[in-house]
Amino acid sequence: EGLIEFYDSFKDMFEFFCKNTTIHGTIRLVCSDSNRMKTAFWTLLLLASFGMLYWQFALMFSQYWAYPVVLTMSMHSEPKMFPAITICNLDPYRFELVSEHLVQLDHMAEESITFLYGINTSASLFHMNEKNIHVKDLSRIGNLSRSSFKLSQNFSLLRMSDHTNRSGKKHSRVGFRLCNATGGNCFYKTYSSGMDAILEWYRFHYMNIMSQLPVIINISDHEEQIEDMVYSCQYDGEPCRPSDYVHFHHPVFGSCYTFNSKGTDPFWTATKPGIPYGLSLILRAEQKDHIPLLSTVAGVKVMIHNHNQTPFLEHEGFDIRPGIATTIGIQQDEVNRLGGNYGKCTMNGNGVNVKLLYNNSYTLQACLHSCFQHIMVRKCGCGYYYYPLPPGAEYCNYNKQPAWGHCFYQLYNRLRNHHLNCFDQCPKPCRESLYKVSAGTAKWPSAKSQAWIRQALRHQNGYNSTSNRNDIAKVTIFYQQLNYQSVNESPLLSENLLLSSMGSQWSLWFGSSVLSVVEMFELLVDTLVLSLLFCYQRFRSKKT
Repeated sequence: EGLIEFYDSFKDMFEFFCKNTTIHGTIRLVCSDSNRMKTAFWTLLLLASFGMLYWQFALMFSQYWAYPVVLTMSMHSEPKMFPAITICNLDPYRFELVSEHLVQLDHMAEESITFLYGINTSASLFHMNEKNIHVKDLSRIGNLSRSSFKLSQNFSLLRMSDHTNRSGKKHSRVGFRLCNATGGNCFYKTYSSGMDAILEWYRFHYMNIMSQLPVIINISDHEEQIEDMVYSCQYDGEPCRPSDYVHFHHPVFGSCYTFNSKGTDPFWTATKPGIPYGLSLILRAEQKDHIPLLSTVAGVKVMIHNHNQTPFLEHEGFDIRPGIATTIGIQQDEVNRLGGNYGKCTMNGNGVNVKLLYNNSYTLQACLHSCFQHIMVRKCGCGYYYYPLPPGAEYCNYNKQPAWGHCFYQLYNRLRNHHLNCFDQCPKPCRESLYKVSAGTAKWPSAKSQAWIRQALRHQNGYNSTSNRNDIAKVTIFYQQLNYQSVNESPLLSENLLLSSMGSQWSLWFGSSVLSVVEMFELLVDTLVLSLLFCYQRFRSKKT
């Protein structure tokens, strides 16, 4: 009795509530009981207000459970670490272990070009450059049979039948045929450009040849020194040190060096913006043409990326032309994603179902490549040569897996069309740094300074140019500004904002507060208790 107020009837209880509640408009239901029209009007008005209130509540909760985000941008200015810089000479090695097969492949390419276009390329493309081939001696690695592998003649380049485009001109496509293990379900890997078809055909055979090499090769025992590629290196006016770079070999882009790969050395801290305080390199940009059909570009490949990150040169980066001075200004942006219910992202690869095949930090490309390689090994029985291998797998070789090309190109098309689940399994990093690049070029060295610059390089770095073409390049990479833009995701509707919006709506339609909700709850409890008492009284009266 101290907690529950007892009423003689539901009418008395309702009148007491309407006269004493803090909800606006309810007293009209009691004061206007002598005028039925006003009572009906206020009843409908209160019911409509309740309906509008809970309709607004439904909209707010549906928006809240959609977990929308809002982007906030902020500017920061502070000294920061210079990014990692990877450079490649676009000149892959011709290893001695597979050099005989590469020579055979060159002859096959020569015959295919002659068959397709009637052009004899033997003098200009292959034979004249044989003297420049730099053979890497891998005889100490092991005794591998050179005669076990044979180049396949089943993937000849063909010209497809001409077709007419919209403008009425006839065009032909060039490609090669791929079939499954039983010789069926064949399709043609064709290109509208004969150049693209020849390069892809050459790369396809090249991967089969390179699969004969051991998975782990100690390049350091056979590589040229960095001085053969980088004639001068300065950062912030100070000469670079031997500990500032790491070397690796890329099967397509050749000998590569990454500067400031770890990002932990205070030497690479950027304290000032501008060209004089950046990284300045003088590079050898001459191709020795070890494998001329693997890359048709002369120059140097440069990529700017984050520390401890694998450089995916086939997807990013830009080329530096010989005989050109290139200045590259960079501007850093940071992106911070919420993750969880607000979006799919990962911190350092945690919670990702794909086992990364790269030893560096998590990136979206590293996850996609690892995912594709796992599917490739599972579906095709072997791995794609340009990606690392899972434990126990081997690289594809059409002498052992004749239909791997058919399997690979179909899988790759599915990946490109987002039909594989790799994009679902590989979220974006929750925090990543992006670099916006702007570049300018000028001829270098100039006609008047060319002689003494080459002479200085010849005396200091052993530079020796035997060709008339420009074979050196200069590149300067610098921060345009040390302030960087941070883009952060934040919830559009947080719990506090949701409660605030609900309170605003409640006040709008009823002019009341949280205590009014308690009063309504009290009314429901009183109604329930009074109903139970009336039922109990009726039950006792029937019994007596």
